Amino acid sequence: MDKGLEEAFQGFVAARSGALLRTAYLLVGDRHWAEDLVQTALVKTFVKFAGIRDQGALEGYVRRTMVTTATSWWRGRPYRERPVDRFPDRARDDGPDGGPDARLEQDAMWTHLQTLPVKQRAVLVLRYYEGLAEAEIAEVLGISRGTVKSHASRGLATLRQRLGEEHGMAEAVSS
Repeated sequence: MDKGLEEAFQGFVAARSGALLRTAYLLVGDRHWAEDLVQTALVKTFVKFAGIRDQGALEGYVRRTMVTTATSWWRGRPYRERPVDRFPDRARDDGPDGGPDARLEQDAMWTHLQTLPVKQRAVLVLRYYEGLAEAEIAEVLGISRGTVKSHASRGLATLRQRLGEEHGMAEAVSS
């Protein structure tokens, strides 16, 4: 690879690695796995970088690589749950998000999001956390817009149901 292409790739990584890491974390739910996922996707992209004609599509290429890699990891490795003797301490976040109640809601949503099938989770992450449009999601995942819509619809319905059940159980306990 010539020096100019290598510098262009380094510039892309420097500019977009934070956003890619956030997406990776949302896909796999673990900081260390997310770092591995970004690194793996960037290595795979670097190998193909000289053949990518449209540099504007580079981020979509990397995101698609992350989704397919995360899917293959999910199918091949049991990395989702790790038993621990006690729960880790968490820093309390009373920031501008709305304080501890908002944080609890975010944690509940994140817990339920992690239980969704990989494709549904990927669609919801790309749509609601990354702000991509249906057409962009379809391109990144290599699926049709209709499939994006159906995955989003099913994922949201499942989340609504689970959060509703959780809310109903909380009301029953407090009565």
